[in-house]
Amino acid sequence: MADHLAVNRRLWDRYAELHATSAWYDVEGFLAGRSSLKSIEREEMGCVRGRSLLHLQCHFGLDTLSWAREGALVTGVDFSTVAVGLARSLAAEANLEATFICADILSLPAEPAMRYDIVFTSYGVISWLADLDRWATVIAAYLKPSGIFYMVEFHPLVFAMDDHGERFAYPYCATGEALEFRQDGSYASKAEPLMSREWPHDLGEVVSALTRSGLRIDFLHEFPYGTYPYPPYLVEEAPDRYVWPDLRLAIPVLFSLKATAC
Repeated sequence: MADHLAVNRRLWDRYAELHATSAWYDVEGFLAGRSSLKSIEREEMGCVRGRSLLHLQCHFGLDTLSWAREGALVTGVDFSTVAVGLARSLAAEANLEATFICADILSLPAEPAMRYDIVFTSYGVISWLADLDRWATVIAAYLKPSGIFYMVEFHPLVFAMDDHGERFAYPYCATGEALEFRQDGSYASKAEPLMSREWPHDLGEVVSALTRSGLRIDFLHEFPYGTYPYPPYLVEEAPDRYVWPDLRLAIPVLFSLKATAC
């Protein structure tokens, strides 16, 4: 597992360098006042003003800081030292209050020094985690009583498809085994080849891990569109709305989930 973590940390350290200057992330637009948050999470999360929010796998902090602009008291966690350094610099440049912690979220202390009103995570996160039971336990531990966990994520069906969205090429159901990929840069920026190790997690595994941790599922929504031009075979139907090339196919691209600490 330490080897998997080292491989993926090297990848995300490099991604952080690439993404901070990419058009995809548009840091200049963020500094000018643009929010990086999408309509799904903003509408389903509702008002966060005055509430403490822990953002897991926050990358270099754009969404974390966008929640700060919404009035949340934010803490972001990521395992990339490069990403966390960039997040801290970005917070200072944007004059926003935020705390950023460099840590593997599966290794966070079981007894936290602080609990939060909200734990949040989004878009392309769970495939980097080997153990969803441990992930769910961390989420439950860091929530206040009646606190909420919210996630919006690419649907596991998307990760099971090939690069053209034409056939199944990878497991849909969780196998417990890592898949190894050679990445030519990232979804946001081309670069030298990099190795990654990722895990398939089906929707049932996500829900079951969270319920085993003691959380109550409030809703699970599936969306036949994405909010990003990813996977790249999706076609833009409207701003921030990307669908399967065959528009007759109501196949999910994203799912969202909200759960409450009992």
